[in-house]
Amino acid sequence: MNLWKPSKFLLATTLAACALLVSFSATAQIQLLDKVIAIVDDDVVLQSELDLRVASVYAQIQQSGTQPPPQEILLQQVLDRLISERLQLNIAYSAGVRIPDEELNMAMARIAAGNKLSMEQYVEQIHAQGQTVANIREEIRNEMTLMRVQQGKVMRRIRISEQELDNFLNSEEGRFLTSPDVNVGQILLSVQSSSSTADADKVLARANDLRAQTIAGTDFRQLAIANSADQSALQGGDLGWRKMAQLPGVFIDAVEDMGLGEISEPIRSGAGYHLLKLYERRGGGEQLIEQHFARHILIKPNQIRDQDTTVAELNSLRDRVLAGEDFAELAKEFSEDPGSGLKGGELGWSTPGMFVPEFEQTMNGIAVDEISAPFSSQFGWHILQVTERRKQDFSGDILRNRAENMLRQRKYEEELQVWLQEIRDEAFIEIKESSKS
Repeated sequence: MNLWKPSKFLLATTLAACALLVSFSATAQIQLLDKVIAIVDDDVVLQSELDLRVASVYAQIQQSGTQPPPQEILLQQVLDRLISERLQLNIAYSAGVRIPDEELNMAMARIAAGNKLSMEQYVEQIHAQGQTVANIREEIRNEMTLMRVQQGKVMRRIRISEQELDNFLNSEEGRFLTSPDVNVGQILLSVQSSSSTADADKVLARANDLRAQTIAGTDFRQLAIANSADQSALQGGDLGWRKMAQLPGVFIDAVEDMGLGEISEPIRSGAGYHLLKLYERRGGGEQLIEQHFARHILIKPNQIRDQDTTVAELNSLRDRVLAGEDFAELAKEFSEDPGSGLKGGELGWSTPGMFVPEFEQTMNGIAVDEISAPFSSQFGWHILQVTERRKQDFSGDILRNRAENMLRQRKYEEELQVWLQEIRDEAFIEIKESSKS
């Protein structure tokens, strides 16, 4: 049942009772204010909801210039959607999913900004369309709730095996989608298929001469305009941004090993000799991330030990470490972090975003083996020591994560429809006769 507002079933019953009371008057005209058109478990869909949604959908269809379907088909589609939404919202409410007002406000601000409106202009637009801000807020809140419950329920059903991931990465499509973007220029010196070896060697010598000129400082684009036989010559040889996998096969090996601004050795293809210049690269390549190996001692204020006493105790422990006592032994004895305390305060190798901001700021700001001053986080007060730092290449992990996310998104829509059908099959749904919208 909807826990955020009175039950629509109770509301419908009350409306019906009011209508019955009116009928007791001999001169009164019975007028049905609203009626239930679908029972969904212990909730209901009202005729007024259907009418409002149909009117909204019909207006959107007209605005798009599309021919609307027959009214009975539109009614059925909208009713099915309302029933599906009611089932999902009830699951969300039962699971404790809530959209705080602050998050809702930020969502409305993003919608306004996306339409290049200020919030004041957005509100004016809502009123001009005959809507109320309260209704729009409720619609947006429901949409955010639906998205959250769908992601929570559907994503956990999707499994990507390591073999499936490997197969995708090794496929032509996988290599294309996960390849980096490169901005490349080229100079092509043609070699006719009928050319002799001596003639081809002359073209190669000319290519090497052009390469030497670019290395000496001559502008690559000027040389391309004056010398390249490729159709990109008048654009200075610029091929623009492309996926690495979109480049000709003979280019890929060269570009993979090139640094920014570097000029390739002459590359032979069926068309002749090519010189390539790598201007920019996005994605792919080595992804070096700084890691810290840290340990800490956590002490939490309580009813007996106030904040000042907590900080004083940590300062005392810090002085003892600086005087030569073992950090790990003190952490085992005094730290109130059950996860790391038994391990001498060790937190292992970290990656950015692993800890709360206050912790990471301190960790990044101290030298190796330095003991930090006491600092606070949402967990209490800490002293911290970084014992090692290293830069680790995570390009393989990042690539696999990107590929896994692609595969998950592909499976998501299919799995979402399966889940929606399952929850509908398991629900009690009774559709009443509805009046025309």
